[in-house]
Amino acid sequence: MRGALIGCGFFARNQLHAWRDIDGVEIVAICDQDEARLTEAGELFGIARRHADAAEMFAEGGFDFVDIATTVGSHRPLVEMAAAAQVDVICQKPFALNMGDARAMVEAIAATGKTLMVHENFRWQSAVRAAIDAIRGGAIGDPFFGRVSFRSGYDVFSGQPYLAEGTRFIIEDLGIHILDISRALFGDVDRISATTRRINPAIKGEDVATMLLSHGSGVTSVVDCSYATQRRPETFPETLLEIDGTGGTLRLDAGYRLTVQGATEAVRDVAPPVLPWAEQPWHNIQESVLLIQKHFVDCLRSGAAPETSGQDNLRTFALVEAAYLSAAERRSVALSEL
Repeated sequence: MRGALIGCGFFARNQLHAWRDIDGVEIVAICDQDEARLTEAGELFGIARRHADAAEMFAEGGFDFVDIATTVGSHRPLVEMAAAAQVDVICQKPFALNMGDARAMVEAIAATGKTLMVHENFRWQSAVRAAIDAIRGGAIGDPFFGRVSFRSGYDVFSGQPYLAEGTRFIIEDLGIHILDISRALFGDVDRISATTRRINPAIKGEDVATMLLSHGSGVTSVVDCSYATQRRPETFPETLLEIDGTGGTLRLDAGYRLTVQGATEAVRDVAPPVLPWAEQPWHNIQESVLLIQKHFVDCLRSGAAPETSGQDNLRTFALVEAAYLSAAERRSVALSEL
């Protein structure tokens, strides 16, 4: 299975490492407008075919899928190029600039019969996955309350300085992952209420968000995100969970400790491995990149729909849009409005 990758920046290196670790997959072409970045990635991963122009790369062809690892503004034209080239697509989040673009991208790939998956990797972190599997397996009966929390003071701007420039920040960049975890645990959302704040004066967007979700399943969940929280020890980049069910409780605590309490109590260490190319504390996210890309490949080989398909991700994307609308208008927003 031959692939191409567009965008050779900060996070894409993880994707290139992960592709190299998957049997039967080879990245045969890379593309980036930054010549130095393109050359560095090509030399590091032994990829001779390098393009500065995506249209040129698609015209030359020779690959089965494309991994789009660019910033959000370029996603729609690149996905539409992939549709025209009749190749499968895995695309970074945030998927689109707005709901209209997101729907158009999903429709463009659907018309070709090819697969479109969004690189929504937090639900694929092995610790989070262990909790999802336990909930879906009925370990605490029927859930009725959940809290999905990511609070940190980690300096994410040093590696990704563009994050400080957008008028939207934490919900769009991080909260989308945490909202998606809540959907994976409890199902789709009927209504959301959100508040936001900007604590760091050096950035333009919000760095704190708290969201209350009413799920169609009857679960109420709280999703809270912060990059302004000062805590020791730092828990970045762990997502913490607290879930109540009719048959017990589940907690994913700091240090990757999973506790399930019902008739008995079971405590597990669900810490992710540190892959040979990974580094702490990023190893949690880096392993999830490998796991989600394996899932994409497995789906292409079997013909199954990916768990985070473009169609599915429209629901997570709608939550982000609804959260910003709720915070701006200071009201509860029904997802049916979007």
